[in-house]
Amino acid sequence: MNSGHYPMWDEEHPAHFVGHSAGAQVIRLLQQMLHDKAFDGYENTSENWVVSVTSLSGVLNGSTTAYLGGIRPEDGRSIRFVCLAQIYRVGTTIYHWLDIPWLRRYYDFGFDHFGMSWRTVGVSGLPSLLAGTSGPFATGDWILPDLTIQNAARMNADVRTFPDTFYFSYATRRTTKFCGITVPSGVMHIHPLVFIHVMQLCRWRHFAAEPPCKGYRDEDWEDNDGALNTISMTHPRIPVEHPSIFVEDDSDCHQLQPGIWYYKIVEADHMTFVMNRPKGSVQFDLIYDNIFRNCRKNVFRTAPLTLPNQNST
Repeated sequence: MNSGHYPMWDEEHPAHFVGHSAGAQVIRLLQQMLHDKAFDGYENTSENWVVSVTSLSGVLNGSTTAYLGGIRPEDGRSIRFVCLAQIYRVGTTIYHWLDIPWLRRYYDFGFDHFGMSWRTVGVSGLPSLLAGTSGPFATGDWILPDLTIQNAARMNADVRTFPDTFYFSYATRRTTKFCGITVPSGVMHIHPLVFIHVMQLCRWRHFAAEPPCKGYRDEDWEDNDGALNTISMTHPRIPVEHPSIFVEDDSDCHQLQPGIWYYKIVEADHMTFVMNRPKGSVQFDLIYDNIFRNCRKNVFRTAPLTLPNQNST
């Protein structure tokens, strides 16, 4: 049996978690599952196995990106027949079916457990994969539907912000106001892969009869980082807003309290903090220095716990 990277992990040896984009919601769901003791064979788990959660450009409340990609805003689940999501679905399916080792070493979508390789399903299995009647896209349990505002609201209704956990969020933004209109904040500062998407998200309008969540307004969701809406990244807001504090300057946070989302707006695009360090420049260093400082110095529960790598440099 694989003991994992941190076999001593428990309530007395909790871990800090940092998640980017959809990874932030994955961490929150993991913590809820630890609280619910959802893992067979591990009856002693609790939410206190997680001492802090840090969200980097986290999609905590869904995103209008999902609708631009092809998810129908009417239900937040089904896909339009012709859209970018269909191209992604077909391309990903063929990529995994071909199962070319050197390509897989370059990038892996993580669908191995669906057994999509031609070595497993043969040529006869490809049509059903492409039709979406088998494989990862048959159930609707994949990334794009999870990014809708409707599905985020459903998940947030079941996932708590726990009173003994510290929460930090860095919400990214690459937009500004010009004559009252939300526009990209500058060509030179935005990754070319996301520049066009910044403009698309600025202009997105929800045309469905029913809004995706209570209190939804298009103008609130215009600010974005080229992939996600900034309003979604600050803290869980829907269907019920979780406790939060806006941090304008890190020096203002002298005594951090658990059970509260401390969030900061950072002028950066969605790719900034997942690039390599040279491309991320000084801002890359500052963000991660701040995260490590929070984890190592500021975050303790009432009784000091044994934190991972506490004494390492």
